[in-house]
Amino acid sequence: MKLTRINTASGDAPAAIAELREKLSPRGDVVSPAGRERTIGLFGAPLSPQQVVEKICSDVRDQGLPALLNYARKLDKPDLTEAEMRVSAEELAAAHQQASPEFLATIRRIRENILEFQQAILPQDVTVQRDHGGGKVELRQRYLPLQRVGVCVPGGAAAYPSTLLMTVVPAQAAGVEEIAVVVPPTAFGGFNQDILATCRELGVTEVYRVGGAQAVAALAYGVEGIPRVDKIVGPGNLFVALAKKYVFGEVDIDSIAGPSEVIVLADETANPAFVASDLISQAEHSPGSGVLITWHAPLVPAVEAELEKQLAQLERGDLARESLEAYGALIITQSANEAAELADLIATEHLHISCDQPEDLLRQVQNAGAIFLGHYTPVALGDYYAGPSHVLPTGGTARFANGLCAIDFLKRSSIIAYDKASLAHAANDVRLLADKEGLTAHRHSVDIRLQ
Repeated sequence: MKLTRINTASGDAPAAIAELREKLSPRGDVVSPAGRERTIGLFGAPLSPQQVVEKICSDVRDQGLPALLNYARKLDKPDLTEAEMRVSAEELAAAHQQASPEFLATIRRIRENILEFQQAILPQDVTVQRDHGGGKVELRQRYLPLQRVGVCVPGGAAAYPSTLLMTVVPAQAAGVEEIAVVVPPTAFGGFNQDILATCRELGVTEVYRVGGAQAVAALAYGVEGIPRVDKIVGPGNLFVALAKKYVFGEVDIDSIAGPSEVIVLADETANPAFVASDLISQAEHSPGSGVLITWHAPLVPAVEAELEKQLAQLERGDLARESLEAYGALIITQSANEAAELADLIATEHLHISCDQPEDLLRQVQNAGAIFLGHYTPVALGDYYAGPSHVLPTGGTARFANGLCAIDFLKRSSIIAYDKASLAHAANDVRLLADKEGLTAHRHSVDIRLQ
């Protein structure tokens, strides 16, 4: 297979690594010929994805429900009716009743795993008390859940009950009372019985059969029948990501996510078959990226052989092969330290440290959305089961962004209480800064209380 190979001892390695980083940071302006033709058919012009999103979002904002339904019909389901846009309580109950006991039991077990972890990381309110000049000062930090959250669940190429678990349960752990789920009106989305059964099992009663940028806009601005939310979370395609970026400020968002990624840091103890499976598991998202970084050169040809073997056997092998050839790489470094530095530079979504002593490398790495330690911790555990959310920063944003968690569904407020004596103790310092900044009303608000 035509997989990019980089050896950091080579003079052209810096340029090759820079090119790889650019590939993993999509700019949102590349359109396939088929996509361009479809855009012309829908909008009468070869708009960029950003322009398409701006048009859809502004139409939904200005026209409300008619625009939402119009785009849902044009892009997903031509015969979608207003009545079937919201999934009824009867439909949710029927899907739950028809679901297999094994499936529902799995959902319950995973929910408990997620809930245990997400509740454990919730911050506690803090109170600081001071005795200032004979007076009392009390400072508090208070955390309260957001009132209303929107969750985007993909439904184009496959059904994703795991996305519901990894977004809804952290919100529930934080105490969010209103959760609105939007999912495309497709066989893998709003008409998928597993998706609807999972919603019912999780206690979600507000489910809408709309997807794409139009769903993001409906959540952000509110339309007839869908009240606006405070925050929008969840993955999606390029248009969902750009729409979330567009509405940020009207509402909060979790991140602007791109294609799925994994870097595997591997030493001589790594099993080539395990490593190959890790690379393929993210590439099969199509698009998706798998990068091996190793300082044990013989591992590279062994992994290549395993890639060929496994790709030929897997159902989505052809799609994964295309992704690996477009976005993957096999990188040989000169040391474990250099490998850790390179992983930090790329700042990947998933980092799998498949080494004999993974904790040693963990101490050297700061930038990764989620980190998996040891030979028997595949990324699939994080995607489906362990407890931390699988909604993670991509495209190099892990150098400053975080994965979704229950904390992201909390608002924090500082609370400040001084009495007269403590105000008098602080007054001169406040006056000095107010005078320096020329904000005389600030000074006056102190002086008038101490006359």
